[in-house]
Amino acid sequence: MRAKTSEFILRTPAVGPAIALVAAVLVFSLTTNTFLNSDNLSLIVQQSLVVGTLALGQTLVILTGGIDLANAATAVLGTLLMAKLVVGGVSGTVALITGIAAAVAIGALIGGIVTGASLPPFIVTLGMLTIVTAVSRIYAEGRSYPVTDDVLGLLGVRQYLFGHIEVTVGMGLALLMFGGAWYALTKTAWGKHVYAVGNDPESARLSGINARRTVLSVYVVAGLVYGIAAWQALGRVPNADPNAFQMGNLDSITAVVLGGTSLFGGRGSVIGTLVGALIVAVLRSGLTQAGIDSLYQDVATGVLVIVAVAVDRFSRRKQR
Repeated sequence: MRAKTSEFILRTPAVGPAIALVAAVLVFSLTTNTFLNSDNLSLIVQQSLVVGTLALGQTLVILTGGIDLANAATAVLGTLLMAKLVVGGVSGTVALITGIAAAVAIGALIGGIVTGASLPPFIVTLGMLTIVTAVSRIYAEGRSYPVTDDVLGLLGVRQYLFGHIEVTVGMGLALLMFGGAWYALTKTAWGKHVYAVGNDPESARLSGINARRTVLSVYVVAGLVYGIAAWQALGRVPNADPNAFQMGNLDSITAVVLGGTSLFGGRGSVIGTLVGALIVAVLRSGLTQAGIDSLYQDVATGVLVIVAVAVDRFSRRKQR
């Protein structure tokens, strides 16, 4: 029985992170007085929205065996495009579409270089991170842009469930996105191709899957997700800042890894990534309320990432 339970956990990537999330919630609810407060729980979810959305796109890329270091920079450029266009008199809807389209274009460019030139995703996205960051700062002209447009701030609109549980439009959109991604990965041929390419590109090619087209499509979809992350960011904080989310790429990778997705590709789930993003937010909230310095919080998160990768490596060996 114990062996079967262990095998189930190893073969179901989201189970381990879910257990860890429940354990963290229990620990912090027992050691602090305000953790289980409905306002605090709502704040935790809101704080995880942008990184969680970035991590969703990152998951798709990592499932193919790649990585995207430019995802947060892409979202930041999207926020700047949206905000600055509105300041210049463009409607919020047009600005939103333009920002998302720019993120999709960056994703397509990265995917085209990775597949067309057969270059490592790490190198391509590292270079794109530098380029997009520089372009953002040039475009911003050394300033930030407050956002007052209703369309751009829509995802930050708050409602109350049962009269006291605060939820935002962004929370609902995030759930729809994760649900849609789960369906696409588990119920469609495209999703099966993504897993197959990540597990073994050569075997996928020999079985008739167009690996390059699949990888390109993943980067395009990821770009779309990053564009929506930019919208989420403006709903969360109505201010476009070229210096925002400087650690967003690493935070998104942390959420993906803690969610049980393998950095080696072919194994993982977007549900696990959602749990991973919540784990990071719960840890930061709980440790802050416990009076732990933010630097020590980063140490704890880093240790968890190393442990998660080690567990993934061990589970892969057990399955062989």
